Amino acid sequence: MDKKAVILDIPVDIYTMDQAVERLTKDTIARKRDFVVTANAEIIMMAQTDADYKKILCERCDLVLPDGAGTVWAGNYLGYDVPERVAGYDLYVNLLEKAAQENIGVYFLGGKPGVADAAAKKAKELWPSLNVAGCRHGYFKPEEDLEIVKEINASGAGMLFAALGAPKQEKWLDAYSSQLAPSLLMGIGGSFDVLSGNVKRAPKWMQDARLEWLYRLLKEPSRFGRMLALPKFVLEVRKYRKKSPAA
Repeated sequence: MDKKAVILDIPVDIYTMDQAVERLTKDTIARKRDFVVTANAEIIMMAQTDADYKKILCERCDLVLPDGAGTVWAGNYLGYDVPERVAGYDLYVNLLEKAAQENIGVYFLGGKPGVADAAAKKAKELWPSLNVAGCRHGYFKPEEDLEIVKEINASGAGMLFAALGAPKQEKWLDAYSSQLAPSLLMGIGGSFDVLSGNVKRAPKWMQDARLEWLYRLLKEPSRFGRMLALPKFVLEVRKYRKKSPAA
């Protein structure tokens, strides 16, 4: 599959959730490398002012998926057929389920001390056969990087989920991509907090109505500054369509 929606110069792969889960599971079993980013509007906007991050999204990733209502809207507004969002958290959970079924080892990297362990514990409750290869919190110094890479490789994990926040998680995975043994490398933001129960997701009706951003803002007013990326994103996409409409 090679259909892409180019949104503010970022090539976003047009996949459904089922297609993404199927590909990533098969590739992991076949030991084929996939460096994955689930790109919401905020991530795409980050790339507009961070050249290194933009290069990762445009050239270094194997799959950039449409995470968030904003990315889906932008793709369709620009003339592409983007059927649905592939939310990072939902993709993560679906892949954990597949990993349990296929006996694929998974490694949880990131979050505050104890959060990755709590997420792994919850995952084992949901899928008792899941092989949790290892856990490591995200509060480490650059000089510890190589030791962490060794620990991940020694664990035998096929899937590495890094919850370090964007763009740090993608930059870290990119920096050590050639040294990391897991087939799947994926940044998942705050997903450990959600899975462990530390943070609640929006009710399903708000997710379906594409109002998850509003729920987050109501729960965490301090996110207001970050939320300003959304209206800026809409304005930039509108300008982008005028100068480079989809074929």
